[in-house]
Amino acid sequence: MIERGSRGAGAPVLQLQGLNVFYGRSHAVQGVDLTLPSGVLAVVGRNGMGKTTMCKAIMGLVPVSSGSIRFMGEELVGRKPAEIARLGIGYVPQGRRLWRSLTVDEHLRLMSRGKGAWTPERIYDVFPRLAERRRNGGGQLSGGEQQMLAISRALLMNPRLLIMDEPTEGLAPVIVAHVEETLVRLAAEGDVSILVIEQNIGVATQMSDTIAIMVNGRIHRVIASSVIAADRDLQQRLLGVGRHSHDETEAPADGQPAGEARPAPAAPQGPIRVYIANPTLPTRWSQDVPAARIEAQARTISRPILATIDGRRVGDVSPLAARAPQEPHVIIAGTLDTKGEELRYLRDIIKAAGLRTRLVDLSTNGRNQGADVSAQEVALALPTGSAGIASGDRGKAVAAMTDAFRAWMARQQGVIGIISAGGSGGTAIVTAGMQTLPVGVPKLMVSTMASGNVAAYIGPTDITMMHSVTDVQGLNRVSRAVLGNAAQAMAAMARAFHEQQHGPAIRRAAPERPLVGLTMFGVTTPCVQQVTRLIEKDWETLVFHATGVGGRSMEKLIDSGLVPGVIDVSTTEICDMMMGGMLPATEDRFGAIIRTKIPYVGSVGALDMVNFAAPETVPAHYGQRLFYPHNPQITLMRTNAEENRRMGRWIGERLNQMEGQVRFLLPEGGVSALDAPGQPFWDPAADAALFDALAETVRVTASRQLIRLPLHINDPAFAAALAQHFRALHQGRFKGAAGRT
Repeated sequence: MIERGSRGAGAPVLQLQGLNVFYGRSHAVQGVDLTLPSGVLAVVGRNGMGKTTMCKAIMGLVPVSSGSIRFMGEELVGRKPAEIARLGIGYVPQGRRLWRSLTVDEHLRLMSRGKGAWTPERIYDVFPRLAERRRNGGGQLSGGEQQMLAISRALLMNPRLLIMDEPTEGLAPVIVAHVEETLVRLAAEGDVSILVIEQNIGVATQMSDTIAIMVNGRIHRVIASSVIAADRDLQQRLLGVGRHSHDETEAPADGQPAGEARPAPAAPQGPIRVYIANPTLPTRWSQDVPAARIEAQARTISRPILATIDGRRVGDVSPLAARAPQEPHVIIAGTLDTKGEELRYLRDIIKAAGLRTRLVDLSTNGRNQGADVSAQEVALALPTGSAGIASGDRGKAVAAMTDAFRAWMARQQGVIGIISAGGSGGTAIVTAGMQTLPVGVPKLMVSTMASGNVAAYIGPTDITMMHSVTDVQGLNRVSRAVLGNAAQAMAAMARAFHEQQHGPAIRRAAPERPLVGLTMFGVTTPCVQQVTRLIEKDWETLVFHATGVGGRSMEKLIDSGLVPGVIDVSTTEICDMMMGGMLPATEDRFGAIIRTKIPYVGSVGALDMVNFAAPETVPAHYGQRLFYPHNPQITLMRTNAEENRRMGRWIGERLNQMEGQVRFLLPEGGVSALDAPGQPFWDPAADAALFDALAETVRVTASRQLIRLPLHINDPAFAAALAQHFRALHQGRFKGAAGRT
């Protein structure tokens, strides 16, 4: 089996190019081109269109005349079926083909390979009905149970791709729904991608975000499931469903000639309702199905739209953004089911100020609230779609919507501001999305939480929090004043931001200096001040307090492309991260440098100390350590040799991941003002453990250098060395900068 993350990394799970299959002189599959990057892809079409033949060709069951079939980058044409199965493709053929004499358990034990994620026990968890029938033979199972067993048999091969031919054929609607839900969940979990062949358009659109339509042996088109689900004419023309044959001759109301092809309409906003006229298989004695029952059993499609139309993915931006991706607008986001009146009040004031707006609903109740962007559309930003948001568990639903809004916001264009109003849940959801926007884009959160600790909401960004004073629950004299001020402030900020970004160029006496980020702690202040003086003629310095959020803020600006240079003097946040201090970095420390590959100059400033609050807050297991009372609220603990070795290895591994130019300077005379001869934290042995661990871990190359200097970090000569290496790495990168001394 192909190992995940090895061969074919980045290649589509399945790719068919120019595939041709003949039965004698009959050309069954004609030049099929089809790609499944990952997830679920449904292929629909009338009987005899070549769908099953295509599946058999993939599995090596019929000879391929010409063309290519690639699985995770591996060519399959010419391989035997058993070899293809061992590569990681499971096949559930039409008709299921079980052994009638073997029990359910015997089927599963026969196919179990003893390793991998799928075991008979997991199968029983996914399909409890099979657990109940484990001692029944294959011939004693219902059609739905047989289909579950056929799927399970394929899953026990632990496939990377599952091919299913008519999986719901002949099944009762309740079983169909269960099979649909199971397959979508499997694909969402990322364990397996699925190619499903279906004739039931309702099933296909519910299971797959993308529909490939097969006509006369060819892929006629690939289309978003929401488009074909809503277009009965298109279904009739391509699939022969949705209308009676005599309707073909009727002239349409718009005067267009009957039978003439019409362009498919744009995907409708919000969720799509799919109605099944016969929820149960009709017989000659069947009565008409009541309309109320059809309505009650209709399904809502809320799958991610990932189809390719004109070479781009349909779901990457919302329909509004797709129509006018460059139009500047202000986003008003929040839970419209509980804060609708307040959010629309904000929207109306901002619109009255002459700005475009988009009202985005982040409710988790599953109902349409009449927003410009529905909650269902936001949910489509995640692979699971609305499944997590409709879980029924409020905590899980809020967490899912938070992730969805974060992903949705990251795709938006033309945003010149975002504003919201809400309580704790709404604040958590919206600020997560706000944090994805670059620094400088106005972000205003009116919240009941603004009077407390807002660090978790603001993070490393420039979010403005405004206290709502009263709860955000209806409009009154106080709330109108607060929300009105917020809306007017957002309108002014958004207009200024837009003019700054897109207005007439501002004439300046001299070109702006590029920005450089420096990290500073109190005990490394002299070093940073000296470096600043040495480079300030050519660079505009941004000094970040190394308090955890300081490093994150600097790296966010680096990720945003606003800060092209960095002198990372004080990496002390790593001490608190690894030893449980109060000012920790995250595991993504240095991540922006790794991602952007910008030149990096750094050091080990203040790695001799862990920050705790008042003395009584220090964990008991540190009771015998060396402490220094910085002030009544801050207690510093000296790091020991073992901790320094751990930090040296951790930092070294991150430096090894940097592909840009790296210069990491080690001050052997001490790493902070407290780590010097005669000072409380002077410990040459502990420092040596840090330096040696770095030297053992860092892979030194022409571009990645570890430089040891017999200087204290606050010596002027060490600051000069930092500035010198910084200039050397940036020589010529910016006109007029980094070249003057």
